[in-house]
Amino acid sequence: QVQFVESGGGLVQPGGSLRLSCVTSGFVFSSYAINWYRQAPEKKREMVASISSGGESSVYADSVKGRFTISRDNTRNSAYLQMNDVILEDTALYYCTRGAGIPDPRGPGTQVTVSP
Repeated sequence: QVQFVESGGGLVQPGGSLRLSCVTSGFVFSSYAINWYRQAPEKKREMVASISSGGESSVYADSVKGRFTISRDNTRNSAYLQMNDVILEDTALYYCTRGAGIPDPRGPGTQVTVSP
């Protein structure tokens, strides 16, 4: 079955960095775009970044542009989110998905907490 397992979150100070990982299984990874979303308490879910199936193109939310970088390794069925210069507003549960509108089970996500 389709699975997503996110990791790499933690507690980080403003201005710090984290690298999130998303390991997948159960589908042909190289055939799908991969997206990173985040969900903060009492806030709407936000798509943070997306990368095309081959990794040639990516898009970012305005709120993270210039600070976050999405990447993927199709040989490892994995995607990554490099988070630099984090700010308090980056605090959220981060999780990954594939494609658009596919009703896969969500992974557990990885919590990122930015605090002085």
